[in-house]
Amino acid sequence: MSKGVVVAAMSGGVDSAVTAALLKQEGYEVIGITLQIWQEHSEQGKYGGCCSLGAVEDARRAAAKIGIPHYVLNFRDYFADKVIDRFIEEYRWGRTPNPCVECNRTVKFEELLRQAENLGADFLATGHYARVRFNEQTGRYELLKARDSHKDQSYALYTLRQEALAKTLFPLGHIESKQETRRIARELGLPLANKPDSQEICFVPKEGYIAFLKEKAPTALRPGPIVDTSGRKIGEHPGVAFYTIGQRKRLPAGQKEALFVVALDAETNTVVVGPESELYAAGFLASECNWIALSGPPLEAPLAVQVKIRYNGQAASALIREGEERGTIVGCFMQPQRAVTPGQSAVFYGGEGAEAGQVVLGGGIIADALKQSS
Repeated sequence: MSKGVVVAAMSGGVDSAVTAALLKQEGYEVIGITLQIWQEHSEQGKYGGCCSLGAVEDARRAAAKIGIPHYVLNFRDYFADKVIDRFIEEYRWGRTPNPCVECNRTVKFEELLRQAENLGADFLATGHYARVRFNEQTGRYELLKARDSHKDQSYALYTLRQEALAKTLFPLGHIESKQETRRIARELGLPLANKPDSQEICFVPKEGYIAFLKEKAPTALRPGPIVDTSGRKIGEHPGVAFYTIGQRKRLPAGQKEALFVVALDAETNTVVVGPESELYAAGFLASECNWIALSGPPLEAPLAVQVKIRYNGQAASALIREGEERGTIVGCFMQPQRAVTPGQSAVFYGGEGAEAGQVVLGGGIIADALKQSS
């Protein structure tokens, strides 16, 4: 007897292929779907990763091997509107975005989930390394880190809402390592067992995001001044979008000490530089916050959490409280943190005992770095 119908998002990589195969083994009726989110002109495509036509064909072959139906949905315009346009605007305003967060929120776990429901599916499954469970005491679905801490992707999933979590399956979240995923793929005879992981932003060319911005938004790259923290001009920059907080490249040479980008002012088109000591922030302001394990504001008192301020960063201890504006959170680190970057996400983790730091409480987009505690 079937355990239900599952739409498995198949990107053309080994993780999503193993996800679909495991669910079929468990007794689900699985439908493989690949999203076409960028149009290519060659087999490998101008852009790599899960967007290439080669990846679509890899997914098709994997589905045939598993023995499940496979469909390709054209999400190109939707993806451009929800993810690419925001990516460009964030750089235009001097922020450093994480497009995977926005893709998960609007593309995979909103629109694709809606499409899955239209097909009569009970669940949506992806190859993300994370875990979902239902907490009977709180009556809420929870998102937890993956068993494999090196592959954990919970940071990029903090925007998931209760209605999405209730219908989401992450079979790989309980696997101990990526090597185990590849072993399963080899045992099943999947053609993707040894395919390398995609490391780059899927819609950005190999030349990097600057080349992409030059092509898609040349007006976002306007020359302007580079100043030190006292306001003294020390050089010119080719465009604020060329820079991110903590950067050392493309800065004027011949200075007495090493300089780093410490702030970006898009309104005045200015890059501010200073010594490394200026990179450390006592806290942050986050907006567009989403809550998972908690029902959300109001927080009755400052809450002790572990917070990650970048995907591959280490979690830091902090206290969070509500900001003055609705939907904002102010965080105060126990120890100042380096290169707190507007546009990136601050994700809050909690949990008790053996699960300390494992449960995603929620998160938001970093709007500002706070140099002093508040």
